[in-house]
Amino acid sequence: YRRPPCEIRTDAFSHCWHDRGRVVSSALLGWLAFGVLVVGVLVLDLGVGQRSDRAMPVREALRWSVLWIAVAVLFGAGINARLGGQKALEFFTGYVVELSLSADNIFVFLMLFTYFRVPDPYRHKVLLWGIIGALVMRGVFIAVGVTLIQRFHMIFYVFGALLIGSGVKMAFERGVEIHPERNPVLRLARRLLPVTKTYVGDRFFTFEGGRRYATPLFIVLLVVETTDLVFAIDSIPAVLAITQDPFIVYTSNIFAVLGLRAMFFALAGVVGMFHYLSVGLSAILVLIGAKMLLTDVVAVPTAASLAAVGVILAVSIVASVLRPKAENR
Repeated sequence: YRRPPCEIRTDAFSHCWHDRGRVVSSALLGWLAFGVLVVGVLVLDLGVGQRSDRAMPVREALRWSVLWIAVAVLFGAGINARLGGQKALEFFTGYVVELSLSADNIFVFLMLFTYFRVPDPYRHKVLLWGIIGALVMRGVFIAVGVTLIQRFHMIFYVFGALLIGSGVKMAFERGVEIHPERNPVLRLARRLLPVTKTYVGDRFFTFEGGRRYATPLFIVLLVVETTDLVFAIDSIPAVLAITQDPFIVYTSNIFAVLGLRAMFFALAGVVGMFHYLSVGLSAILVLIGAKMLLTDVVAVPTAASLAAVGVILAVSIVASVLRPKAENR
């Protein structure tokens, strides 16, 4: 009996390895390598870097941010060695796009924590569980997005229009206040769940008088999760414009999200200084959206997309430093 040849696919890690008559899909090996790497660094982060009795200091947050970036670079190097430069370039482009869009998340999360008056030592737990929820939600989003693009090519133009609309909206909504109390999930939770009046340490739930109560920290987590869901509507189509390979889209997305917690504590105090960053991010969304709309007319190289994103980010950061806000002068 001879085993059938490997199924031919077009996505990453689709080649097969033959070992003593066994066919082992390297797609599975790629996912396993990703999972082991992520779980390993998360365990290290939780076991060494997290302490519930204090907020993460800026220097420590910077070290963890550098570590997560280094892990992403190492993983990208592995993709380059296994799949070649084109797939690695797609990974790094998606990673940079997602990481840059995450900077806007930091500002919003900071406003949410300020609005709900979340004590500094409890913020890392909310971000941690928010990231774990993002791993699941973004996986579902990516699977649905790739399936839609593969079955209905027209959806590519829908995503492109969505990105352009989001970019224009972001450009014109600079300085607009966020109102968490209007969040429909928050309203529903307050109606359905009994909530304590004050925070109970870093607990999401507690018991009072034999009855189970949610704490305000759990309400904050719900708002953070729904906010990330809104951000995913912009960021995932942006990466799908670069590649429709589920492995590349998911891993680049998740590596950027995993470093968000440390990046929050590293940049929360200075993110307001880069007031032109939102303009740069809106330009990136419009640029990628235009690329999607013109996909059947002009083939834009991935390297060109990465270079354009890098230039836009650099210009917006330099402009923010050279022309600070009046209150920062």
